[in-house]
Amino acid sequence: MTRFTASFSASPKTDSAFDDQAAALNDTRPHPTEAALVQLGRALMTELLDVISDTPLEDFQTLLGEALIGAFHSAAGRIEREADRARDAMRALDRDFDGSEAADVELQEATAKARAGDVATQACELVRDAAAEAWTVSTGEVWTAWRGSRRGTHLTAAQLEAKQAIRAIRNRRAGEADPGGPVVAFRGAPGADTSDDAERIFDALNWARQEWPDMALATTGARGSERLAIKWAQQKGVKLILARADFDTHGKAAPFRANDELIALEPEVCLTLVHSVDRTRADQRPFGPALNFGQKALENGMRHVPIKARAA
Repeated sequence: MTRFTASFSASPKTDSAFDDQAAALNDTRPHPTEAALVQLGRALMTELLDVISDTPLEDFQTLLGEALIGAFHSAAGRIEREADRARDAMRALDRDFDGSEAADVELQEATAKARAGDVATQACELVRDAAAEAWTVSTGEVWTAWRGSRRGTHLTAAQLEAKQAIRAIRNRRAGEADPGGPVVAFRGAPGADTSDDAERIFDALNWARQEWPDMALATTGARGSERLAIKWAQQKGVKLILARADFDTHGKAAPFRANDELIALEPEVCLTLVHSVDRTRADQRPFGPALNFGQKALENGMRHVPIKARAA
């Protein structure tokens, strides 16, 4: 099992916006602080990895680690949906409010439920993101949500599904909500995962961020080089858009359908790394989906920048 030694930065002593929001619930029971929830997430992941280390369960480390993080991600989503239902009730009660004491009590209860749900959702996200940070520090692996979008805390970048981002772009064309900053898309070979590859990928992404400081990074989340790009986005606090390859629906064509979703995001620049820049790697065959993505970028009149090894 690959383990990396690193220290976490200490949590701030001062109250956070989360702590203020929790205190505003006016619940007689003390609420866990942000620092306590962050520590809980780190401790849960560290304990899991320590227990399974050097045991047969180590072979299932990735599955177990991602399941632990995903449990809090799922819980956050379920609580958020409950809070949304409470908000729907609030709107209905406010619309039909008749001034009676019973209606007033019902409206207050729905409001309190929505506010409590919002705090509980954030609490789950804090535990989730702290566990994900500990997972990356300990194993070098990066966790991303398999389904849906992920709202980030101060620990990680936000994550959007490509379909959601595409809809937002279409809305922007219609004069509706602006989805945010420009998109930088990246496709890379799974085998391009050496330290040399990481250096060149980070160089390219740092350049892109200088060009577009409010950029979002779009990729498919595939293993290897694209996971390195995701790690960069999380470290820099850059919004992440994932166009995952849906093999169940599209079979072997899935990576190329994912390319279509990336192109539909209308990226400012398309970055590709078709094979490892490490010349000691035996397999230097270009990665087909990355080649295809570069071709589609040019066909659609988009800027394409291939990532290559440094000049000797």
